[in-house]
Amino acid sequence: MPDSNETTTLAGELFAPGVGAQAGPPSTPAAGTGTAGEAAPGAHSHGGPAPTGSPAERFTSTDPDAFGVPTGREEAWRFTPMRRIRPLLDGVPSEAHLRWKTDLPDGVELTSVDADDPLLKGLPEPADRLAALTRQRSGGAAVVRIPAEARPDRPITLGLAGTGSDDVVWGQLVVEVGAFAEATVVLDHTGLARYSGGVAVLAGDGAKLTLVSVQEWAPGSVHGGQYDTVVGRDASVTQVVVTLGGDLVRLVSNVSYAGPGGSAELYGVYFADETQHQEHRLWVDHAVPHCRSDVLYKGALQGEEAHTVWVGDVRIRPAAVGTETYELNRNLVLTDGARADSVPNLEIETGEIVGAGHASATGRFDDEQLFYLCSRGIDAETARRLVVRGFFADVVQRIGVPELQDRLMASVEARLGALPGLAEQPVEV
Repeated sequence: MPDSNETTTLAGELFAPGVGAQAGPPSTPAAGTGTAGEAAPGAHSHGGPAPTGSPAERFTSTDPDAFGVPTGREEAWRFTPMRRIRPLLDGVPSEAHLRWKTDLPDGVELTSVDADDPLLKGLPEPADRLAALTRQRSGGAAVVRIPAEARPDRPITLGLAGTGSDDVVWGQLVVEVGAFAEATVVLDHTGLARYSGGVAVLAGDGAKLTLVSVQEWAPGSVHGGQYDTVVGRDASVTQVVVTLGGDLVRLVSNVSYAGPGGSAELYGVYFADETQHQEHRLWVDHAVPHCRSDVLYKGALQGEEAHTVWVGDVRIRPAAVGTETYELNRNLVLTDGARADSVPNLEIETGEIVGAGHASATGRFDDEQLFYLCSRGIDAETARRLVVRGFFADVVQRIGVPELQDRLMASVEARLGALPGLAEQPVEV
């Protein structure tokens, strides 16, 4: 884990100094804003003491009305374009579905359960109105079951494709990983849809799971989702989120630990084009001893009104002695008119930890890296593309599925090929 000096190096390693107000220093929550800790009548909170108003606190409920209807002034919604996400927040019931295409190795089961099934009642509760609506409107859930000690010979792949319907699709997926099993699950979102989906991962003791979620939606798509991961004793979960497509994507990832020795690695890549809004919110709740978390998200933006939001909240509760955690977010702004908001939060309630830290950096290309490449005979445009590819590659490689990695890097390359004005940006050599 980097120390304070290494953190400074990491933050300045790739980026030149800030590029103005739209991609300046990390944002911080405005004092007195938001509704954290202001529980609605009849609502309740799980997982710790009563809400305190801390950025890392979470109020939860299965009742959508307990949250009220967001206006955009709440802390949890202040970055989200409410007009675009309103079709989901309206909560209109729908029978629309995504088109599924699955690849299930031997021994892996895909089934479904009804809304009153005990499995769903035992899941972590929704953390906002949209997640609560999803739980209520889905009418049950699809369930992927990986038996104890299983080691599937290939990734478990669920291809979820939008059909172009204007109706909102409500979906809930549960991934149950048996004790000491090892597996990779890929959720591949494509097509045109308005989709609100919940994903819950229950990793048994000693299990090892890699969950990959790809958002390569068609233009015009809207996707909101809550991802909940419960990490068992000595279990290890790696989540890789790749967001490239869609008009608006807003994903909330929550992690909790069911026993000591658990490890969670949360990695993400996002690339926003003109007018796209991509928002990733993470909350890691260290409430038991000797657990670990590592967060690394990287984003790039290009074009007018491209907007990305990354909010990382980590809470280390008093009982969580021996915790080790670090979170890092980097954003690369490729053109004028794009905006990246980055908000890391860390709350520590015990001094008996291994280490904790966070860092955030937003900027343009590093002129020193470009100079190095150009001085070795590489033209300026090719040098810029190499820097961007390298920027993403170390995260994409953590997926561990070569065919998918190649496809995603090809998508990034295609976007760079359409980058306006790249060749005209000066480099001093």
